[in-house]
Amino acid sequence: MTTTARGTETPTLGHWIDGRPAAGGAGARTAPVHDPATGQVVAHVPLAGTGEVDAAVAAALGAFPAWSQVPLGRRASILFRFRELLVEHTDALAGIISREHGKVLSDARGEVARGLEVVEFAAGIPQLLKGEFSDQASTGVDVYSFRQPLGVVAAITPFNFPVMVPLWMVPVAVATGNTVVLKPSERDPSASLLLADLLRQAGLPDGVLNVVHGDREAVDHLLRHRDVAAVSFVGSTPVARHVHATAVAHGKRVQALGGAKNHAVVLADADLESAADALTAAAFGSAGERCMAVSVALVEDAAADRLVELLAAKARAVRVRPGDHPDADMGPVITRAAKERIEGLIGGAERAGARLVVDGRGHVVDGHEDGFFVGPTVVDGVTADMEIYREEVFGPVIDVVRVTGLEEAVGVINANPYGNGAALFTASGEAARTFQRAVSAGMVGINVAIPVPVAYHSFGGWGDSLFGESHIYGPEGARFYTRGKVVTERWPRTRDAAPPASFHFTGGAGL
Repeated sequence: MTTTARGTETPTLGHWIDGRPAAGGAGARTAPVHDPATGQVVAHVPLAGTGEVDAAVAAALGAFPAWSQVPLGRRASILFRFRELLVEHTDALAGIISREHGKVLSDARGEVARGLEVVEFAAGIPQLLKGEFSDQASTGVDVYSFRQPLGVVAAITPFNFPVMVPLWMVPVAVATGNTVVLKPSERDPSASLLLADLLRQAGLPDGVLNVVHGDREAVDHLLRHRDVAAVSFVGSTPVARHVHATAVAHGKRVQALGGAKNHAVVLADADLESAADALTAAAFGSAGERCMAVSVALVEDAAADRLVELLAAKARAVRVRPGDHPDADMGPVITRAAKERIEGLIGGAERAGARLVVDGRGHVVDGHEDGFFVGPTVVDGVTADMEIYREEVFGPVIDVVRVTGLEEAVGVINANPYGNGAALFTASGEAARTFQRAVSAGMVGINVAIPVPVAYHSFGGWGDSLFGESHIYGPEGARFYTRGKVVTERWPRTRDAAPPASFHFTGGAGL
């Protein structure tokens, strides 16, 4: 426990290593964990150095030989029990998310639900790892293939989904036989500790999942650690680029998901009321702190004035409250620095000539004057050379860019370096088919603003939104955490019956 300047005690969290809580090392650095709605410190978190990372990796490495040999049905049963524990603890997890992230409770419960989908997918691991078999590939010879786990894998997750993104990685990694070191965001770390304890209660053996808190020092040590075989990462593009380059240079398999600038195209034939509803939720839900948030509306000229009018009315109606308020639609952003950065980008857009239709700067919630609140913001007349368009704002801001039609809109999207998600609102099947085939994005929505795939597909973008070849969770996730092995097998009855060995590649047994 530590004492703040106001004389109140705040807890100091620990790591989770080898199946139990572990304190930070002597003299360990710590970081404050804030309640974004009040601005107050609610906990302190230790920042792991190389010693704590080494201990977590050693625990995972020690657990790997036994865990990799656990029957698939036993792994699945642990995940089924874990799923039930997640359901039982949904409200507890949602409360942690709301307190440390600021997300409204309904959204936090939805985050848990989306993570549950991946747990359910991973519980079907026997089906995913069946392998292939070719009988009598040559005379008396069978060939078959199967997939085996990699070893110790690192999972490095962001602040904006402190439950969902760990659940994108950990269940698939452990289901396929790997052991894991999870490094959650130090801004909202408590949810990962509860997840680790729930997995312990579900029967996961000690050391299979370890949690270390930290900053760049811990991350870089994981990226270079000789006993870490693979790295999964979700975060900003600059960090994703660093994670990918560093880990690959040290011989690791990497999936690194970066930032985004998600566009939604609204054609004049769309249902504008429905489109405005969807864009409002996609832009301002979770205070815009989603990698799939829609931050740009590319609107056909004929519909632009009406859509801007609708967006403005809906933005002003959004109820900005602390996350645990029963009437809240949107909570605060994660830190004071994030608030200041977002408001700076809004001001820069105005100076660059854009029109602030709804200005969320300086938003104050009564009784929470020190909270990190930014109100919903609608900016019209944005152009591609403006900073607010080029940067990932990661806040409750939607830019309106006016275009002549679908062809120009697709050109704008494809010129952007990001390629995470893109959506189209239209009544035309022809336009929809043209868009989904032409747009450079890994995930596409047709009259769906946030096209996050269900768990039995895979999540991932293109361009600067993804470094490495693999998308996350789903079938690609299962392949990422395993490597293939092919066996060519012959069982002659007696030595006399076996064909003589051949010096020719295609001779003898026909191989």
